[in-house]
Amino acid sequence: MLMFTFLALAPHPPLIIPEIGGNRLTDVAQTVAGMEEMAKDLVASGPELIVFLTPHGNVFSDCISCLGFPALYGDFSRFGYKNLKYNKLNDLAFIKEIEKKATSQDVNFIIIDEKIADNNRLNSELDHGILVPLHYLQKAGLKEEVPIVPISIGLLSSLTLYEFGSIIRDVAEKLAIKVAILASGDMSHRLIDDGPYSFHPDGAKFDNFIKTALASQDVASIVNISPMLRENAGECAYPSIVIMLGCLDAYNFTSNIYSYEGPLGVGYLTAGFKKENKAPSYLNAYKAELAEEIKNQKERESLPVKWARLVIENYIKNGVKPDITEDLQTLKNEKGATFVTLKKHGELRGCIGTILPAYASLADELANNAISAASQDPRFAPVTVKELSELTYSVDILSVPEKCTLADLNPNEYGVIVTKGKRRGLLLPMLEGVDTVEEQLAIALNKAGIAFNEDYEIERFKVVRYY
Repeated sequence: MLMFTFLALAPHPPLIIPEIGGNRLTDVAQTVAGMEEMAKDLVASGPELIVFLTPHGNVFSDCISCLGFPALYGDFSRFGYKNLKYNKLNDLAFIKEIEKKATSQDVNFIIIDEKIADNNRLNSELDHGILVPLHYLQKAGLKEEVPIVPISIGLLSSLTLYEFGSIIRDVAEKLAIKVAILASGDMSHRLIDDGPYSFHPDGAKFDNFIKTALASQDVASIVNISPMLRENAGECAYPSIVIMLGCLDAYNFTSNIYSYEGPLGVGYLTAGFKKENKAPSYLNAYKAELAEEIKNQKERESLPVKWARLVIENYIKNGVKPDITEDLQTLKNEKGATFVTLKKHGELRGCIGTILPAYASLADELANNAISAASQDPRFAPVTVKELSELTYSVDILSVPEKCTLADLNPNEYGVIVTKGKRRGLLLPMLEGVDTVEEQLAIALNKAGIAFNEDYEIERFKVVRYY
């Protein structure tokens, strides 16, 4: 039996706390009313534990985290109201079960205890993504003895976030605890020019898309949303929403949109969800579809990609490079600079390459860059054996770079290299979301740590991309 009593999506602007907002509460009256209704329904569902999902705690690019202190504390001192204090008990047994289950499913999850927090200068207090909805829950009569679990989202793929939600579901069922889920997050921050960020038309588009999909229980559309739509919207709610929906995997559910408004340039959406009868697992269907797609890709993969994949699989499993097979011998007769790119669930998982040939043959170039992409990309933890079946690959073979001017660039045709002394930044062509020369150059300069107004050298190169 699924033990979730209620699930909710809540915005978290401190402005909606009466002591902070004061007279400005009239600007967000719909949100205040929606939060009061949501809180009343969640408390009335009788949870024995509330799991909070926040985008403003200790957020990492490669894992999901959770505060592991027995007693939790937070206040609004960052916003000038240190007397607004909140104390709650944690549920360490529940967290430990999540850690165990996540480890078994190869989902990175860390518990931040006092030592980890001190050694890494991490936040050990409850953030406003939790405190704002907690304020409304307490106002609605939440019992003091009901503990909470403060989980910070990770910047992971949609599928991984969704799977993590299913892990929370499994733990709730195993421990037979009545759990409520509170997904905290604001929608687009780009609804108007006078908001926190500049206006973008995708802001309202994103908000309407999510609101409509949640109202119609369209999980697939949310999980498969365009990354560019999310980025252009400038939102912080999406990861929390996807984890929450993962909690409901294999169940039908009903939804209730309490309120939506964006008077200050940020979208505030408040919604509630109740589980219904059993349903086919979207997670299982998604994974089966992904496995079939990867199988088909392997059947038609190019020789450079096949060799890079075989090298990575053998190295991750056995710690050594394999001998090159007979059908790949032609790679030993060529030479060139290469980049090897790994993706998992459509998200970047590693990318390492060379600007100029560094090895005697293309085979050696590919092999060494493949190993580096899988095990030495500083942005990611090394690839594990469990991940191998979920990876897709591409290989870029680069032409010799040539000096050029800004007018000679085209992000759909040429990659770019910027150099100033020992600082150098490279960006490949044909990247999703990089549509203009200005965007391409800005990213390359940022990677190199070069200011736009410095006197730097520009080079361009062509790429043959293999799948």
